[in-house]
Formats: sequence, structure tokens, C-alpha cells
Amino acid sequence: MNGIDAPVGATERPMRRDAARNSEAVLAAARDVISESGVEASMEQIASRAGVGVGTLYRHYPNKQALVDELVRIILDELISTARAGLEDEHGNGLETFLRAFGRSLARHHGYSAKLFSPGNETHQQQLNALIADLHAQAFEHGRISPGVAFGDVRALMWALRGIVAVTGQSAPDAWQRHLDLHLAALRIDPAPSSRPAISDEQLQRIADAHKRPQK
Repeated sequence: MNGIDAPVGATERPMRRDAARNSEAVLAAARDVISESGVEASMEQIASRAGVGVGTLYRHYPNKQALVDELVRIILDELISTARAGLEDEHGNGLETFLRAFGRSLARHHGYSAKLFSPGNETHQQQLNALIADLHAQAFEHGRISPGVAFGDVRALMWALRGIVAVTGQSAPDAWQRHLDLHLAALRIDPAPSSRPAISDEQLQRIADAHKRPQK
């Protein structure tokens, strides 16, 4: 209808900006709500916190699983970026920086952090594991960790952080920090802090395979 319809460009650009703002609001709200209430949180709760209608939320994400999957992808991307940045640390502190970022991420996303290690994220997980192995090698080269500290020890420390955060939750949200401080101090001790063998690469793979079962 001539004279009535607005130019295409005049309407499409504002709509795209609104959609982007809504998407950002939804993701921020979902992070907070699911961290507080776990994956049992409803889409209605998330929409309310984001200040959008439930219909808007479903237009962005067809179901809650799709929304959680997107949150997990973002977190893994953030951890991968942190690990890569750590490899640029000329003093060899990249491993410690990463482990602290990892702990903060687990604590912040307490309600759904276990999803980081669930099936479906193998590509991100493999990429992250390779970077952590590089950070371990970097720390050793710069004398930041004892020669007796194996890559399996680092992975075990990460599992321990997961356990601490899972148990302490919001009751003692900073408990993981002291746990990490103590372990980092132990990693620097020379000679090796234990005469017992570290977890081998083969054992690490078996453990990873055992945890690839779908989570409810």
C-alpha cells in the first residue's frame, strides 16, 4: 500500500536491535535464575526476571534445554578464551589464572555447572583439555609447579573444585578459594608432594568416558 508502508530498512533495524537486547536480557536472567534454582527453574521465572513475555522467550529458545545448552556453550567459550589468554602470560602464571577463573565460573553457575561436562559438549571439552595440558606444560617450564606434578593432578584438582562448589553451594560460596589456595601451594612444593602415582592419561580417558552418560 503506497504511502502507508514504511521503508523496509526503517523497520527492520530497530527490530533487530530489540531482538538483540531481548536475547541479552534472557541470557543474563537465565544465568541468574538457573544458578539460584537449578535447571528445575521454569521458563516463566526466567521470562519474568528478563522482563519479557514467555512468548518472546520461546521465540529465542524453543525449550529450556536449548536455553541451558546455549548458556553452557557460552561458559565453555569463556573458559577456552581464558585458557588461551593464560598461554600468553610470559611469567607462566596462566595455569593458576585459569584455575581461579574455573572456580569462579563453577561458583557463579552453581545451579547448572555440571552440564559443562555432559554429553554433547565433547568438542569444546577436548579443546579445553588440550589448552589445560598446554598450561600445565607452561607452568612446569617456568618453575611454577613442581616437576612431580602431572597433568592428572591438575585434572583431579579441577574435579575437587567441582565437588567443593557442589557441596558448599550458596551456604559457603567462597569455600573453593581456600581449597584452591592450599592446593596451589602444594603444587609448588619440591619434591613432589606424594610418592603415589598420579592419574594416568588412560585413567583420565576412562573417567571421562564413564561420565558421558546423559544427565537428567
